[in-house]
Amino acid sequence: MSDKLPQPMGLYPATKKVGNLLFVSGMGPREAGTDNIPGLELDKFGNYKTFDFEKQVHSVFKNVRTALETAGSGWDKIVDVTVFLVDMKRDFHTFNRIYAEYFKENQPCRTTVEVNALPSAIAIELKVIATI
Repeated sequence: MSDKLPQPMGLYPATKKVGNLLFVSGMGPREAGTDNIPGLELDKFGNYKTFDFEKQVHSVFKNVRTALETAGSGWDKIVDVTVFLVDMKRDFHTFNRIYAEYFKENQPCRTTVEVNALPSAIAIELKVIATI
């Protein structure tokens, strides 16, 4: 496990190599070494004080890139992306716009689904498969 990545929230690796494929476990926007979620501030009752979905998206992509590079792959080798959003109606168009900036050159297959919740207060998580 790299100290450049947030700790997994369970007993699983951040990445796993199988043959020439690299599987990246569900990766959220939490910052390495902390439980800080960029773009999110909660009050003492767990209610949103501030929320910036764009910051979460950029942080997820940063974490995925770090996971890929740490494991010997790279952004240009991504072949499949599964996106989990907690609010499709609110966040899909923003995500799609930012996604297009990051994937101008490499255009992997993609699936986007809405989920009721993720394992922390994050609004987005990505599951990625890449080649090595």
